[in-house]
Amino acid sequence: MSTTTASEPIHVEDESHFEELIDTHPIVLVDYYADWCGPCKMLEPTVEEIADETDAAVLKVDIDELQEFASSKGIRSVPTLEFYHNGESVDRVIGVQDKDDLLDALDEITA
Repeated sequence: MSTTTASEPIHVEDESHFEELIDTHPIVLVDYYADWCGPCKMLEPTVEEIADETDAAVLKVDIDELQEFASSKGIRSVPTLEFYHNGESVDRVIGVQDKDDLLDALDEITA
């Protein structure tokens, strides 16, 4: 697997895939979502733009597909966005977020 950052969100298949991606990419934004979630759909274009415009790897975790994993991560509502830096969770926000706020959060991680 290459360490180049994908320019589009990466669909997480299972927990080991998630761990591999977190370990591979220094900066990661994880979008926990559900297909039935209206706010998740509103957030999707923003998440796609961040994947395209930043060095962060953007992971998409379908909480219905990966229920046990989402539960183990303490995900109680969607959308939830979690930020990782060098394999460690450093921040988490819940609900639809403004793109600028997300970019600021990513900048803070790397500062």
